[in-house]
Amino acid sequence: MRANELYRLIDLQPEMVQKLDAVRGKIDMDQIDGYLEKMMDGKTADQAYKELDASLAEDQDHLKMLYCQLECARRVFDRYQEKHIPETVYIDTIRCFTRFIDECKKKNGRIFFDRGWWTYRQLSMRLFRIGELEYELKEYEGEKVIGLHVPSDADLSKEAVDVSLEQAGVFFRTYYGSHPYKKYTCGSWLLSPVLKPLLSKKSNILAFQERFHIIREDKENREYIEWLFQVPADTKAEDLPAGTELQKKVRELLLDGGTVGSAFGVMDVYR
Repeated sequence: MRANELYRLIDLQPEMVQKLDAVRGKIDMDQIDGYLEKMMDGKTADQAYKELDASLAEDQDHLKMLYCQLECARRVFDRYQEKHIPETVYIDTIRCFTRFIDECKKKNGRIFFDRGWWTYRQLSMRLFRIGELEYELKEYEGEKVIGLHVPSDADLSKEAVDVSLEQAGVFFRTYYGSHPYKKYTCGSWLLSPVLKPLLSKKSNILAFQERFHIIREDKENREYIEWLFQVPADTKAEDLPAGTELQKKVRELLLDGGTVGSAFGVMDVYR
């Protein structure tokens, strides 16, 4: 697969494709090839990302990092094929780049890449999108688990989540039988107990919360500002948009001195 084929496959923004074409000649691929190979290995991906980030030095809008990570995405396609993982899972998983860039533009008013610290998980085949949710190979308290992540465009209806969980069970039994797990974990603002009185009994968010046993809360976490309001996390409460009922209620909560924070929960796997 060539780079432009990948860009078309994941519907990468034309504006970003032009930027990547311009930055391509400024990258010495021979010099960074070792970093790319390590970033595609779950055991070394984290450190390889940090080392590559340092080696790229001046990297305006993180375009060089984006180019390098998409080069990894291009190469990892062959590994998906070797494991006979469906191409749809590859596309849905790698399309995170397009989604993140859209989110970045909406939040900041211009197009750039701000999620390289996260996306090496997809490149090292540790994290997959299966249906509406994303699933990450992890450990928790010494046990193998699957970490759940909720993409910004996910349908959290009971039916859609049930289908995703069922598909994920089949996926991991088929392709990652060496990672037996009995629990799902999730850390998210969506699990915050603070949201309960703000939500209707028919809320999809509330139904998603109720799948988990909440282990702990983090009231200092402000990521919900970015996800719920799609603005920078340091935006003042009075400047937050209030287009939805939940936005209005959370904005009022913040103006009254409250906060949402986040929570970490565990869900048992039923098979």
